[in-house]
Amino acid sequence: MDETYDVVVVGAGLSGIGAACHLARESPEESVVVLEARDRVGGTWDLFRYPGVRSDSSMFTYAYDFAHWPGPTALAEGGDILAYLEETARAYGVDERVRLGHRVIRAAWSSADERWRVTVAHGDGERESEVVCRFLWVCTGYYRYDQGHVPELAGREDFTGRVVHPQAWPADLDVAGRDVVVVGSGATAVTLVPALVDRGARVTMLQRSPSYVASVPRVEPRPGRLTRLRSVVTQTGLYKLSRRAPRLVRAGLLRDATRRLPPGYDVGTHFTPRYDPWDQRLCVAPDGDLFAAISTGRAEVVTGTVDRLVPGGVRTAAGRVLPADVVVTATGLELLALGGLELVVDGEVVDPAGRLAWRGLMLEGVPNCAVTLGYSAASWTLRADLVARFVTRLLGTMRRRGLATVTPVAPDRPQRRRPLLALRAGYVLRDAARLPSQGERHPWVVRQDPVRERVSFALRRRTTGLRLERPRRPAGAAR
Repeated sequence: MDETYDVVVVGAGLSGIGAACHLARESPEESVVVLEARDRVGGTWDLFRYPGVRSDSSMFTYAYDFAHWPGPTALAEGGDILAYLEETARAYGVDERVRLGHRVIRAAWSSADERWRVTVAHGDGERESEVVCRFLWVCTGYYRYDQGHVPELAGREDFTGRVVHPQAWPADLDVAGRDVVVVGSGATAVTLVPALVDRGARVTMLQRSPSYVASVPRVEPRPGRLTRLRSVVTQTGLYKLSRRAPRLVRAGLLRDATRRLPPGYDVGTHFTPRYDPWDQRLCVAPDGDLFAAISTGRAEVVTGTVDRLVPGGVRTAAGRVLPADVVVTATGLELLALGGLELVVDGEVVDPAGRLAWRGLMLEGVPNCAVTLGYSAASWTLRADLVARFVTRLLGTMRRRGLATVTPVAPDRPQRRRPLLALRAGYVLRDAARLPSQGERHPWVVRQDPVRERVSFALRRRTTGLRLERPRRPAGAAR
């Protein structure tokens, strides 16, 4: 017989563990199972194992609001974050609800049954089973786990060293005493360069164009609720100031970079982007570690493009050959909606890219289904917690009122569609069409403002755009 649950959570990363914890805390009457494709919980923090991997948001806002970050380290290492997630899952009994090695490949909604039928592939995919649920909650993030974006590199067959992508970092790679070229300038590259220098490598960061890099304190002297609130206000304030006075923020960032780099360093070429701050996500350097690595002379930034790989390194379009034993392609992610699962409603396959997202968490025309996506311009978890609270409250309302389905209904007036991720990063621009869209009016927009959204989500009766229905009567049933 098929297993039946009230809620199926897809994914046991940061969002999925958080969703299940909120359900355990606030809706303990709901039966829940968490389906995870990988063989360990943690999502991003189990997947990425490259040197120096860490959060680029303050842990005082990146940690759950019900399980505060325990230490003073604001930008924590990946292993510490993974341990925190595992401990939180154990504390709320979520670890007992997780099924590892269960990849959701299809979820089909039947209006006649008012249920989802979820098809799961086990382990290597040779066996499948089905799980039935009233409510489907997709917590898979927005990028592919099985591969990152790797551009074609001419001459790769001639290169005598190793080419690696941070998303698949080899455990046996020793960089001590070797030349490493990191191709890219985003958060991963900014993290890798000082970490590789610490491991004894000589590192060149080859970037097509610069990113803004902000130096932030690695440790907060007084962690706690007040620090969390201050971090929220600081993040939100910096984002708003960047939107309203970009020249002011740009000047501050470049002034700090100039102060931390050696005298005469060409900040204009290597750390002055063509875009405004927060058009792309701001890169952070704990205690300015990237600038410190450059100042030691063991790290160099080269602004240019790759022409081809040659036997001993990378030749740029300007003709310079950068010596390399290892080339790291820190070239970004590939976006993927709903973790790649096929969504079907009454026999019709749903293309997520063709749907508007109600408040960024439910898809128009798709019943009893939520999707957790965090903020682009603030800590992911700030919004993941808001979404989780809304969904658990919605499930409670449906149970109390005897409601069977909740479905976002397309707005009466057409709205201009915009990308759901409010960033202009290369990987977003390249693949944004794969994700659902947001509109231009409430409730079809996502505001990058945790304070304002917290107030908005707290208004319990705001269900504009949702159709809530009681169970269907069997054919011939009396009124």
